[in-house]
Amino acid sequence: MTTASHRPAPVGREELLARLERVVQSRGRALLTGPAGVGKTDVALAEAALAEARGETVLWLSTLPSDRDIPGAVAAALVASVAATVTWPGTASPAPEDGSTEAGPESGHGPGHGAESGPAAGSGSAPGSVGIPGQARGAHLGHGGHNGAPAQPPAYTGAGPLAVTASRIFDALPGPQRTAVAMLCREAPLQDGGWDPIALRLGIAQILRTLTARGPALLVVDGVQHIDADSADLLRFALHLAPPALRVVAVETPEAYDTEETYDTHLWVPSEADILLVPPLQADEIAELLIHHRLPSRMAGRIHKASGGNPRLALAVGRSLADARTPVHHAEALTLSGRARDLARQLLGAAPPAVRETLLLAALALRPSATLIRRAGRPNAEADLAAAERAGLVSLSEDGTVTFTAGLLPSTLVHDACWAERSAGHAALAEVVDDPVEAVRHRALATDVPDETLAAEVAAAADLARRRGNSALAAELALLAAESTPVQQGTQRISRLVDAAEEAARAARADLAMRAATDLLARDAAPTDRVRARLAVLDTAGQGLTGLDDMYVHAMEDSEGHTALRAAVQLRLAVKYVLADGDPLRSRAAAVESAALAASMGDPRTATQALTVQARMDRALGVPDAESILAQARALELAERPLGIRNAAQILTIRHALFDDRLADARDQIQALLPLVQRRGSVEDRIELYHTLSAVESRIGACASALAHAGRSLALTLEAGLSPGPAWYTLALAETAGGSFGRAASYARRSVQASEEEGDRVFLSRSLYALGRVQLVNGDVASALETLRRVQADERAQSTVDPSMLRWHEELAEALLATDAAEEAVALLDEVRPVAERLGRTTVLLGCDRAYALSLAAAGKTDEAADLLTVTADRFGEAGLPLERGRALIALARVERRRRRRSAAQGALQAAASVFERAGAVPWLALTSETKAGEPGEDTLPALSSLTEAELRLARLVGQGASNQEAAAKLYLSVKTVEARLTRIYQKLDVRSRAQLATALRG
Repeated sequence: MTTASHRPAPVGREELLARLERVVQSRGRALLTGPAGVGKTDVALAEAALAEARGETVLWLSTLPSDRDIPGAVAAALVASVAATVTWPGTASPAPEDGSTEAGPESGHGPGHGAESGPAAGSGSAPGSVGIPGQARGAHLGHGGHNGAPAQPPAYTGAGPLAVTASRIFDALPGPQRTAVAMLCREAPLQDGGWDPIALRLGIAQILRTLTARGPALLVVDGVQHIDADSADLLRFALHLAPPALRVVAVETPEAYDTEETYDTHLWVPSEADILLVPPLQADEIAELLIHHRLPSRMAGRIHKASGGNPRLALAVGRSLADARTPVHHAEALTLSGRARDLARQLLGAAPPAVRETLLLAALALRPSATLIRRAGRPNAEADLAAAERAGLVSLSEDGTVTFTAGLLPSTLVHDACWAERSAGHAALAEVVDDPVEAVRHRALATDVPDETLAAEVAAAADLARRRGNSALAAELALLAAESTPVQQGTQRISRLVDAAEEAARAARADLAMRAATDLLARDAAPTDRVRARLAVLDTAGQGLTGLDDMYVHAMEDSEGHTALRAAVQLRLAVKYVLADGDPLRSRAAAVESAALAASMGDPRTATQALTVQARMDRALGVPDAESILAQARALELAERPLGIRNAAQILTIRHALFDDRLADARDQIQALLPLVQRRGSVEDRIELYHTLSAVESRIGACASALAHAGRSLALTLEAGLSPGPAWYTLALAETAGGSFGRAASYARRSVQASEEEGDRVFLSRSLYALGRVQLVNGDVASALETLRRVQADERAQSTVDPSMLRWHEELAEALLATDAAEEAVALLDEVRPVAERLGRTTVLLGCDRAYALSLAAAGKTDEAADLLTVTADRFGEAGLPLERGRALIALARVERRRRRRSAAQGALQAAASVFERAGAVPWLALTSETKAGEPGEDTLPALSSLTEAELRLARLVGQGASNQEAAAKLYLSVKTVEARLTRIYQKLDVRSRAQLATALRG
């Protein structure tokens, strides 16, 4: 008997799968339920694979909608699946152990009386054919599936019914039962009275009981809502009599709307403990799903909104974006055509016409509720909405508020409705809404005739919405006012389009900004208006500035002769040069010019922003007066606007405190600013503050808080539809500090992918640094070296000088030491140390000291290394960097083991463990175990103390039987390097063969 390794849990379903496993094992029955496309079948497949991996018999039965109309269809498919499933260990074909006639590879066991009478398992003659999800109807996973996937069902060919003559399962049935089962499968003619219902019940029960004769079995019924009445009755009876060893998982998509059939399709009376609801995925899980399917993840937040967390819809939207002729930008509407729209139509198409009409009104309303829709002409609104809720299309709150479960649903309803339907709906809603702003909106949308009076009313409503603080509605109304303006009043229309673009920028509505700008740029607008519209689009682009070069070029052309606008364009160019082009020198030059132009025009806002960008670049380039430039920006910012509103200079001041490891100061400033930003600041400022606070807490050793604030940063990012790359980087840092090295690496890889998709050079370097660091700490030295070399190349290409902003030097030096490149590691440290000293980066020097101590140990100077690590650990503690102190102590323990000072090594590890435990640094705490289980430590094998870390890794691989080629591939080295290193190992250990090396390693 072979056993397949089970497939991993579907994305975001680890906890649900674990709960399903517990329910199946303890209760023997479980019902997976949820809306179509939510992933119920994937969870059931994972559970079936787990059972198969344990060596259990697994029977998969998949139903079709047409089964409801065919009496006994599902029961017949079950019999056919059993015939194909039951195998006896040690035989190559389905045959009992008593040596009776063996079946051919295309046969199935039947209840008839010979080779011509078995059920046609998999043939077209059975009411239900055999298969698995995505292939055919019902099949077995059986024993021996591969890679966690269900085993393929047997391939049956040829004409006429197929059978096996000696099936213990069917031949053991009493005659009446065998005859009834044969009638069910249409292998015996139906008698006038049909099959004997009692005999058939008992026969099906006996067949299922036999499944467990050799051990536990799992029956999965996918689509119980489609079971015909006769089969439902038969299966309920059979499962009632089944032994505990037969476990059942049923998969159900609840019927939302009334059907003519009134019978119960449940296979048992489910209790609350049996029912497991499969919920939608969270936004971060949708991002992981997209990455898993090799789809772009940079718009994960917007895809989550469009899909409502439904995996099938999310993948359809993701594939639409991936298949677009040109990359979809953040400032553009999502591509929701093709498969995505079709899936939405399928979900909506099941609703009766009356329900769809009610849902259309809900889609048109700003704040839909059952009461509002009823007043707008749908007297049965509550009943219609309740049916839609059962179908998973909407959710209803206690006060009757209606929320669509996926943004794709209302957009599809509106997209597919004709103009007359939309107009009538808006007109009806305009008469019953209780807010004048909403009433004006509906009146404007109910007509396609431009009208200046109406346009002026809409513009006034936009102003009112802005004063209320509803920036998103203000942006929509501003654009609607422009589109309602008659073409004869071209100047007024252009003015309103400019207002609409800028309003959209304030609301971070990239789609509306692009619509307004596209309309304006197609008209005869003045250069100043064209520049303002383009700047609005650029301001909503987030990290995705690549692909917008034309916007910058035309903005520069149109701003010629207009100093204030030229200052604004230069400011946006300064941001582009660093984010998209990775060129801080050009960025600084543009920022300096922008600040000067803005100051000459008395524009403190633009001057503040430009000076802030200049200060950022000065810091990266190692310019000494970076702090004085930042102080100028901070003074202008405080004078120009109240605290809490667009505080770029203040936030950069906090970032500089983080870079300098003035962590208490940074945290105090954030905690003072955050409440104000939460009340009146932009979402970008809130995200940046949470990002910075998490980074501060990761460094300061408040690991639980770091994880919480990193999670909040990601949630806000995805909710705003921004690129998740920066937020994933923050989570990678927080997970490295106090979560899991595995999750940290996963988030770092996601951030790398998103940053590459966006063309964001800044966060690409940061994400690679986070990935390389966790790879190094986790022992994947070869991968760490490759990743950190990329960081080195990127940072040098960007002319970054200040080593405190991204501390890759010490990490790369350690990776080089671990791969026996000591000279290069020392050269790197010698290169960065004078720069850190000149700039006063004290804690950067401590990191260099830790790496340099490791180089001393690699050179055999273990006494000097231990002394330096002891001092470095103490100084990290004095600097308020507990995790860095603990890391230095772990390094000290390794050196002490090489010095064969077991007590000192143990003391260093205990001190490190105490540090990590107080900080909540869970993954670091795990590193403080003195040696891995089953691995001899260097202190117990004195000869090994002469080997470097790189040599020890190679020695263990070769000692375990790896060839030179295999070791080279594993360690990402050339074969020649392995041979040279192995020669040194032989000399140090005084051995002459691999066998002697293995003996030396065992002690």
